[in-house]
Amino acid sequence: MADLIAKTPCAGLLPFENGVATLWEPAPVPMTAIAPYRGRAEALSEALRAAHGLDWPGPGETSGEGAARLIWFDRAHGLLMGVAPAPALAEHAALTDQSDAWALVRLEGEGAAEVLARLTPLDLRESEFPVGRTARSLLGHMQGSITRLEPRVYQLMVFRSMAGTLVHELTTAMEQVAARG
Repeated sequence: MADLIAKTPCAGLLPFENGVATLWEPAPVPMTAIAPYRGRAEALSEALRAAHGLDWPGPGETSGEGAARLIWFDRAHGLLMGVAPAPALAEHAALTDQSDAWALVRLEGEGAAEVLARLTPLDLRESEFPVGRTARSLLGHMQGSITRLEPRVYQLMVFRSMAGTLVHELTTAMEQVAARG
């Protein structure tokens, strides 16, 4: 029988640091897609507040800080990260475990926004994309999720199958930004 070893999407690829920014993979966390049932959005919001202290985010917003976070993921979908969903949420929404479906990395440092500017069409100025803002957008040639966690810290997510490509594109952009300095 084969010995199977669980690996993170970016195992062996990260961390990467070059003075401009640092790219690293945080420890895996539970991730659950939440899609409210028709007419149950308000009841879901109340259940989220009661169970996790989170509000349903508006378009481009996040809710929560620290371990539990709810990210707007697209029209009528959110992604609960950091905690398993309370069973009461299942009365109001479809819940789908996404924990193994996404590659999750953090890009941080003085040059993080400049690195991302090479890969996404988003306006990353703090006035347009402040802390707590999130977007589904191009990230290189992939679709991904970009969330600003702190002034110089971004959470980036792509499908797990694209982890190697994500790391390659980000490290290449980091090297290009460093070469300009």
